[in-house]
Amino acid sequence: MAESTALLPSLEWVRVFEAAARLGSFTAAARELGLTQAAVSQRIRHLEERLGVSLFERQARGVTLSLQGEAWLPHVQQALERLTHSADSLFAAPRTRLSLMASASLIELWIVPRLAALQAELPRRQLVLATMHRWPDYAQAEADLDIRFGEGDWPERVGHRLFGEVLTPMATPALLAGVDDWRRLPRIAVAGPRLGWREWDQRVEEGPGPMPVLRLDSLTQALRAAEAGAGVLLGSLPLCQAALQAGRLQRASPETLPMTEGYWLTRSGARPAGREVERVLAVLRPVEVITGRGG
Repeated sequence: MAESTALLPSLEWVRVFEAAARLGSFTAAARELGLTQAAVSQRIRHLEERLGVSLFERQARGVTLSLQGEAWLPHVQQALERLTHSADSLFAAPRTRLSLMASASLIELWIVPRLAALQAELPRRQLVLATMHRWPDYAQAEADLDIRFGEGDWPERVGHRLFGEVLTPMATPALLAGVDDWRRLPRIAVAGPRLGWREWDQRVEEGPGPMPVLRLDSLTQALRAAEAGAGVLLGSLPLCQAALQAGRLQRASPETLPMTEGYWLTRSGARPAGREVERVLAVLRPVEVITGRGG
């Protein structure tokens, strides 16, 4: 061990060398490190004596790296960077967990695209996302926050409305271009208790339409089927906005089917809200109100 560390210099000397080499000046290094120019020069001299080489060439107008100094600099910078990174990882203030539960479709279509913004708002938090498969999962999970679909009236929960639900027919541009009337196209349905094609026919159309040819378990699955050209989806305007903006889907009708229910960020009434709830709301609430009209 003694032989392997015989040339190991002081970390302070190495730090001074890196600054002087990067900045190309002892004076600039002194300014950055809060030292005097004489102190920088002294530390460089001690380092050169320990290594037995000249790291800089002294000239009348300043200093330049020697061949040995130029060869050593990238190794020094890499080592200092690794030391800094490991110190931050191991000894910085520990992250605390913040758990958020929602349906699989909401996580994929609404939360995941906003994860970078959430991380920026919660820099000292480890965000844990959990999927709600069945309604009883909410009570069993005891997540810090969850997103529920309804009218905001859950016992012992405080709800913060995110956005309302608005449905409208949508399909691929190619599929819509192939027919004179989109109503002749096959329908895609989503299983569950929410409004669907039957309510659409009752409120918007003059009579009952054809039965859906596909029924899928989640909105995400139905959205992928619609994007594949399998039929027309009565899709959520908020959750399918990315597919519409990207042109993967196109609205088949300007009409919409608004719902009284919406999406709510909820927390236990026994816990104080805190600044974090406000930060999560700032990210997850849509910037623009979704009106539901237009192409």
